[in-house]
Amino acid sequence: MSKKHKTYSDTIVVETAWEVCNQVGGIYTVIRSKAPSMVKLFDENFCMVGPYVNKNIHAEIEIVEDADDVFAQVVKNLRKKGYDVIYAEWLITGRPRVVLLNPIIEEQALNVVKYLLWKNHSIKVPDGNPLIDQIIAFAFLTKLFFDELTKLTHVKIIAHFHEWMAGLPILDIKREKMPIKTVFTTHATQLGRHLAINSPLFYAHLPFFKMEDEIKKFGIVTEASIEYGCAQQCNVLTTVSDVTANECQHLLKRKPEVITPNGLNIQRFEALHEFQNLHAQYKEKIQEFVLGHFFQSYSFDLDNTLYFFTSGRYEYKNKGFDLTLEALVHLNEQLKQEKSPMTVIMFFVTKREFQGIKSEVLQSRAVMEEIRQVCEMIQKQVGKKLFIDSVARQEHKLPELNNYVDEYWSLRYRRTLQSWKNGRLPSVVTHRLLHEENDDIVKFVSRRNLLNRPDDKVKIIYHPDFINSTNPLFGLDYSQFVRGCHLGIFPSYYEPWGYTPLECMASGVPAVTSDLSGFGDYLMKNMPDHEKGGMFVVERSKRTFDWSARQLSAFLYKFLTQTRRQRITQRNNVENYSSSFDWGKLIQHYEEAYEIALK
Repeated sequence: MSKKHKTYSDTIVVETAWEVCNQVGGIYTVIRSKAPSMVKLFDENFCMVGPYVNKNIHAEIEIVEDADDVFAQVVKNLRKKGYDVIYAEWLITGRPRVVLLNPIIEEQALNVVKYLLWKNHSIKVPDGNPLIDQIIAFAFLTKLFFDELTKLTHVKIIAHFHEWMAGLPILDIKREKMPIKTVFTTHATQLGRHLAINSPLFYAHLPFFKMEDEIKKFGIVTEASIEYGCAQQCNVLTTVSDVTANECQHLLKRKPEVITPNGLNIQRFEALHEFQNLHAQYKEKIQEFVLGHFFQSYSFDLDNTLYFFTSGRYEYKNKGFDLTLEALVHLNEQLKQEKSPMTVIMFFVTKREFQGIKSEVLQSRAVMEEIRQVCEMIQKQVGKKLFIDSVARQEHKLPELNNYVDEYWSLRYRRTLQSWKNGRLPSVVTHRLLHEENDDIVKFVSRRNLLNRPDDKVKIIYHPDFINSTNPLFGLDYSQFVRGCHLGIFPSYYEPWGYTPLECMASGVPAVTSDLSGFGDYLMKNMPDHEKGGMFVVERSKRTFDWSARQLSAFLYKFLTQTRRQRITQRNNVENYSSSFDWGKLIQHYEEAYEIALK
């Protein structure tokens, strides 16, 4: 008999998160990618609970009609009481069952919930904060869900909550001594995230911060109080890395019982050439953008051009954007001094407020497409005439190809090309930012003169919108864009885990992380030969900013000086390493947390 049937056939697991069917950040990737392993482990005894806030979610779910399982019965009972509840299958691998609760309740009921939160748990909720109101209402409805579930079943129940936005029911489950074992996973502490941005020596000062004072300073009293209560009252506390475990110990006053590192569903390729072909295919699409963006102003050797990128939330310091830019300045100067034939295109992909794509960026691409169409017409015309003339020719002398092009196409080609070429510097930012004058990336490149000049060996593209398949500049989704690049750069200052370098690894793309990220820390402790596998870890924990920037620059320079064959070998090595982070292996850490809870 399998372990699953021996251990879990009489156990229900309900996983609750604000990101169930609701894409907000990295936790969405965690629960979505982990779902197939959870379904495999618990089968029909597994369910996910999330908020019904994304009204477009119906494209991603399939409503479950006429089901008679225990979760369906709970939903029916909640609907009878007048609550807006959806029971469905999430249309992802594994097709997990989900219960979505509409976190909009009557104001009078919400005020009662807030009062009880203060009376029973000393947590004060501010007025006029719509998001926190929704979170409080969601917690109230989730608690009702568990009330009904305990009435309808007598098997063991594990309630697993992710982050403070979902974990609030833990407090009443504990207070009422309900027959439910609770697991709380914090992916990043609320206070830690704010302190990392604002405290230059965050890690050195971590043992000395006073939570009560700091949460008032940052205006996060409610959020941090909920998180602290969840961490104190749950049966088992878990977090995603040793880095964040240290943070929990100091800021939440509890050491996590289990570390649950994040994984992905790794799609392995039987033949290595398959993902090499994908890299070449998507690199060509990126190259089309580069042609349209740069070659109207000047040209460079595309065969000696590499594409680097970084991506994630716009947290200039926490995500290491500042360190990356500083390293790129050093790299640019070194390559210029050596008169290197190499060019680096560095993409910053993040999310900022903008009014639209810059007209000159769109126009350049449109005119380039017209040039392409003209060239294809000329090619078609020349090919046809050349074939007929070649067959008819008696002598072996090559014909003059210009004679085969009609004057119309010749003039149109010349006019289109002339209208496209100009002397402007290619724009660093692809979109019209709402507050460009205050943007840290824009201010840095202006101050340090990294402005895409012809002699710059490092060129910057700042794309303030996440990339998807409908994007008019690339026509790629994000995973395809990643595969088309040569290197991902993520030297974070504060990163509890770090999915972006892991996504690179899964795509066969080398990447840079830092020893302050959970993922980088995991590599250093568990994979001592990670550089051989194409994963570079920048030292930041005990180094100055300038030292780390120069180390990162050295990593990038070393990568640039590799031969094409060496880079192909490195991509093979990276892809081979990725199997260590498949959920099929990492799910064992969640099993450990559940077994501790049950004991």
